Formats: sequence, structure tokens, C-alpha cells
Amino acid sequence: MEKRIVILGAGESGTGAAVLAKLKGFEVFVSDLSSIQAKYKEVLDKYQIEWEEGQHTEEKILWADEIVKSPGIPDKAPIIKKLKEKGTPIISEIEFAGRYTNSKMICITGSNGKTTTTMLTYHILTQAGLDVGLAGNVGNSLAMQVAVSPHEYYVIELSSFQLDNMYDFKADIAILLNITPDHLDRYDYKMQNYVDAKFRILQNQTEKDAFIYWNDDPIIAGEIEKKPAKASCYPFAETEESGVKGYVKQKEIVIQTPNGIFKMEQDLLALTGTHNLYNSLASGIAAKLLDIQDEKIRASLSDFRGVEHRLEKVARVRGVDYINDSKATNVNSCWYALQSMTTKLVLILGGTDKGNDYREIEDLVKKKVHTLIFLGVDNTKLHAFFDGKVARIEDARSMEEAVTKAYRLAKKGETVLLSPCCASFDLFKSYEDRGDQFKKCVRNL
Repeated sequence: MEKRIVILGAGESGTGAAVLAKLKGFEVFVSDLSSIQAKYKEVLDKYQIEWEEGQHTEEKILWADEIVKSPGIPDKAPIIKKLKEKGTPIISEIEFAGRYTNSKMICITGSNGKTTTTMLTYHILTQAGLDVGLAGNVGNSLAMQVAVSPHEYYVIELSSFQLDNMYDFKADIAILLNITPDHLDRYDYKMQNYVDAKFRILQNQTEKDAFIYWNDDPIIAGEIEKKPAKASCYPFAETEESGVKGYVKQKEIVIQTPNGIFKMEQDLLALTGTHNLYNSLASGIAAKLLDIQDEKIRASLSDFRGVEHRLEKVARVRGVDYINDSKATNVNSCWYALQSMTTKLVLILGGTDKGNDYREIEDLVKKKVHTLIFLGVDNTKLHAFFDGKVARIEDARSMEEAVTKAYRLAKKGETVLLSPCCASFDLFKSYEDRGDQFKKCVRNL
């Protein structure tokens, strides 16, 4: 009898998993509690895969042999609870795809910087002429690529939600950029649960594999002390420290691997700011471990264009710079943005709070921000924390209102920064939608 696989969620990852399962001869059923986008319905129909939207028909789901779950579905969802009670195995799309490929996997996680590092690593590998796919949180579904357009290498951005349901998958090169509180609402507000999820990127690695990480992250250091990594370790840091394989010395970045030493003037890096130095070092170490030629690494690190919605310069209007950092959906992302700013600021904050602790940005806000604009349905928590700490606080119920107020209150030579600290789902479809609306409103000024 055919093994029955049920896919929960029919977005990019779910549709890809369904196609791979179908091509591997499984009986496949796809169920999405929301509506399915037309482009994904087309794909499911093309491969004659049964699907439903707007509901979960329990009798069709509960007799699955295995479930492939979208990372967006939390464990507390009623259907997931029932499947767990029944003991049905639940895996992620990445785990499922990993069973059907022996390609080299370069996997990247961290609370912040993972999209930039993923895109930069992909850029270096592509420019070097390698056959490489981009997958995970960015790019196309890994399962779909494995099914219909396989590559020799994959660069994969992994969120903690994807790592939660990965068991046998192995990263050949694992990059862990940093760990700061995020998504705690999904981890019972226990930081250790979130840390454990991030560290799953190391599972199944052997001494033949590589682990690249930020040497000065206290949480990462503490975990490695408790349980040393089996893989060969390549820590990076801002300055030369004992055992560090990527660092800056005399305005040059230095990377040391068994494939030799790579050097490049720090001034030539396309990405600026300390956090981007770390992203460049992590990508550079991965590239050097793959034995990419130094001149190709150098060229890619110097000509890379950044990621949309991440410290993206939108425009200068009447001497005021407008910067879109809508991708800053947690406090630490906002901290990085504030740290990299050199002018006085009007800061737009707010959205769906995920258990945020704003103390992390308090000093930088007091030092650099003269006006805060809270953009959210419920700004109570923001007011409770920030009231009385900056000269001026305004509320806005739409992006247009926020940008209009910022325009009125920012002076020549200053910056208006959208770096919300929060998820976007109260007023916007996604952080991309929030960033796009910001850009549109700024361009209409």
C-alpha cells in the first residue's frame, strides 16, 4: 500500500513538498486552513494532487502516515495537537526534501542577519560559477528544486520554526550568526526552548562538516561549553582573538581555513556597519571552505547589493534620509539599525508584540531619537515603556499617517527610520507589505 503523506499549508514550502511526495510515489493530500494562492493551486492541479482550502478535514488528515507541516503553523494548533496525541510523525519541508538529495547544504540561522548572509553566500557561489539553489525562508522551495530542478549546492536560510521539525537532515556547513530573544510566544516564553531550536542546525554534523559562528555571542558560547560541536569550528569576531578564523586586523579582513588565508581591505566591503561585517565574515568563511578563488570572493563581497527591507535607503527628501528596515521584526534587529545610525532620528516603531523587552534599545533611543512614532493597533506596551524618555511621542494608525508625521517632525540632516521591533500582522499583510507601503508613502512626499 502507498504511504500517505499529508501536507499542512499550501504556500511555497507546502506546494513544493506535495510535488516531491507525488513524484516519489506517495499518496498526497494538501490541506490549508487559509485560502491557497492561485499560482499554487495551478501547480497542485498540474500534478493531480488533491487539495482543500479554508478548512482541515480531520478524517483525511488524521490517517496520514506522515505530516509535512508549514513552519507558520504553531504546535498549539488543534489539528497538530490531535496528530501528536496519535503519534503521527510531523516533519518540515526541508527535512522531507533532504531525504532525496546528496547535494552540499550550506545552512544559515540566527536571530538577525540570516537573510543578508544567505543572499550574500548565494551571490558568492553563483558568481563563482557553482550550480547552486536558494531555499528555505528565501528563494524557492527546497523540495520543489529537489523534485524538478536539482542543484549541486543549496544555500538555505532556516528559521527556528523550520529547525523545530528537522531530525535527520544534516548541514555540511552550518552558520549560526547570533541568538537574541525572538518568537518567544512560540516557545512558551522560555528562552532555552528557542536556543535549543537554533542549535538544531548542528544536529547530525560530523568532524567532516563545518560550524561557523559569532565568537562573542554569550548564548552561543554558553551552549558550546555545555555541549561542544562535533563539526570543525570556524568562529568569527570583530578583532583577532584566540582560535578565531575570521576577523579584522589593521583594516583588513582575514579568513583562515585549511584552503589557505584570504585577505581583503575592510573598506572594500559592499555592506557597512558592524553587523554586516559579521555577515560578510560568515559568508567569506563558507566560500573559502568551498575552495572558491580569492579574487571571486573579493569581487562578490565588494559588489553585493543588500536585501530589500533591511536598512534599505529609500530617498532623501528636503535633506532628510528615509530608511526602510521593515524586516526588523524583533528588538535586536532594531538595536543593530540604531547602532549603525550617525544622525538624529525620528523612529517608527510598533506592530504585533512577540513578548518584546525594549530595555535593549533604551539607551540608543535616548541618545539618538528625538521623536518616536508608534504604528500599531495597540501601542499600550510601547507607551508604558517609552513615555517620558524621549522629547516627543506620536501615534499613527496607518503608514501614511506615520510618514506624514515623520515628514513634519524631522529636520534637515536627520533620518527617518522605520525599524518596527514587531511583527506586521496587525496593520499589514507582512513585513514586505509594511516596507512597500513605507517606500510608496515616502516617494509620494
